[in-house]
Amino acid sequence: MISSIIRILLPVLALSLITTLSGQQSKKKKPASNSRESLLAIPEVPRDELVCFALYTVHANTLKMTAQFYPLQDGEARKCWLDVQIDGKWKKLAEAEIIERGWTALLRIEDWDDTRTAKYRVRHEAGTAYEGTIRKNPVDKENFVMAGFTGNSIYPGHGGTIAKDDIISNIKKIDPDLLFFSGDQVYDHKNHYPYWLRFGREFGPIIKDRPTITIPDDHDVGQANIWGHGGRKSNTGAGNDGGYFMPVEYVKEVERAQTSHLPDPYDPTPIQRGIGVYYTQYNWGRISMAILEDRKFKTGPKGIIPQQGPRPDHIRNPDYDPREVDVPEARLLGDRQLKFLEEWGQDWTGADMKAVLSQTIFCGGAHIHGKVGGRLHADLDSNGWPQTGRNKAIAKIRKAFAFHFAGDQHLATIFQHGINEFRDGCYSFCVPSIANLYLRWWQPLEPGGNRSPGQDPIFGDHLDGFHNKLTAIAAANPSPERGGDVLSTRAAGFGVVRIHKPTRKITFECYKRNVDVDDEDAIYEGWPFTLHQLDNYGRKAQAHLPTLEINKPDQVVQIINEFTKEVVYTLRIQGKTFRPKVFATGTYTIKVGEGESRKVFSEVKSLTGDKSDTLQVKL
Repeated sequence: MISSIIRILLPVLALSLITTLSGQQSKKKKPASNSRESLLAIPEVPRDELVCFALYTVHANTLKMTAQFYPLQDGEARKCWLDVQIDGKWKKLAEAEIIERGWTALLRIEDWDDTRTAKYRVRHEAGTAYEGTIRKNPVDKENFVMAGFTGNSIYPGHGGTIAKDDIISNIKKIDPDLLFFSGDQVYDHKNHYPYWLRFGREFGPIIKDRPTITIPDDHDVGQANIWGHGGRKSNTGAGNDGGYFMPVEYVKEVERAQTSHLPDPYDPTPIQRGIGVYYTQYNWGRISMAILEDRKFKTGPKGIIPQQGPRPDHIRNPDYDPREVDVPEARLLGDRQLKFLEEWGQDWTGADMKAVLSQTIFCGGAHIHGKVGGRLHADLDSNGWPQTGRNKAIAKIRKAFAFHFAGDQHLATIFQHGINEFRDGCYSFCVPSIANLYLRWWQPLEPGGNRSPGQDPIFGDHLDGFHNKLTAIAAANPSPERGGDVLSTRAAGFGVVRIHKPTRKITFECYKRNVDVDDEDAIYEGWPFTLHQLDNYGRKAQAHLPTLEINKPDQVVQIINEFTKEVVYTLRIQGKTFRPKVFATGTYTIKVGEGESRKVFSEVKSLTGDKSDTLQVKL
């Protein structure tokens, strides 16, 4: 039995530390049930059950699947097949080589018929038949539902090893159309593979039957924090000098396991040292989603800004000037992803609404870090820094009237972001951690402005530590009392977004752990919260264009400023009439419709005050 465990536990990577650990395992006593090493112990696997789990998406009639295998023995075939049940019979539609570094197989089927639901199985010659369901595209569903997760901390003695049965049963009740794991699926910094298998075993019952987006964050690639800095090498696991600390092949293995089933990258050009990219768009159920890589191009703060505390990334001086850290050489998303967001925002093919999915939100979303009393004035690991890059990102997102769905903060929040004015940007929903090791609180020192009568002073309009404008709407702060050491009870949970396409309304829900979602107290205070699609571009109008009266409903409308040549925004409107708002007086080009039927109206003058006019559009 011990020799079998050793063989299974051998990490794919040839890191001397882990090799030593594996080699000495047989000399040690059986590890205690709450020790770190016991978490690495993968149960002995029968040779006819070699597939641990499978991830898939369907986009533009292309099915992509990553089959995750347990370690194969010498002499066992390094090939697998994907069968699909058609008219009651299994038919082989794809095959792939199993990549030994990480034991993954990348399966692909072009011209997939997404109008039907189909059973699938991943098969190996040893007899493995891992089965699941490829769902049909929910284009006709009025309510599109996705569930979001982050921070799957697995630490003994703190409840990280507690089974996820409550999440699995609740997700089966909610029955979302899409699952989104925003990062930190794996917390061990040198053993992605065995912990990734554990993640798959725990969440496999819901993953196998619905499309799933998984994107890695810092802990997944073996770092406490990460500023990818375009792929350069970091010299420290803290990562604040910028780049990746673990070997390139480790990073590639993690990204292959977690992202190779996503739609093809927008621009697959590798970054430094041959590390790949995965930022892309995903259209499912007529919801167009931009999947971003928050940290891959982000600049490391060490050495480029004045240090304001014991760590280069933690600002503890409340009197510092935020302008000092917004240096010209600092990047956030980078030019490549900003270009992607601009083009994605203008492409409404087969989409009614838009969302941005990424690791974390574009602000400093917490004040207290780690424990009560651990006030941090500003956190450079957050997407509130650099401020210029943050504002560029929000400016692109709001032009698509998209909301932002993310995690990483260990604290569930809802914010409306502002650039020049409070509330002129999009809304964000940060989901709570699945298991919460490192606590955070939203606890500003000053009361928020423009609050509703009786609203808690922590809400309303605030400046974060970088002087970014944001409006706090909800925060699931943990209890300050000590004694809640079980990770799954410390402000932990998951998020759900419900998109009602006929009304264009979006509802955020935030659920606790260890509850039944049908119970009255299952949802955190402050949720549910509902907004309209148009609220995601909260900027106040300076003028309007003539009201469009269109002979066909739900058309794409694009507004272009003729002086700046800039696309102001693009939107699939609701119904047959739309009064475009603009943010400067002047003349505009209006494009209505799609493809060859699109109509273009030039030199349309803006109207101010009570002036109004109509423009008849016949497509």
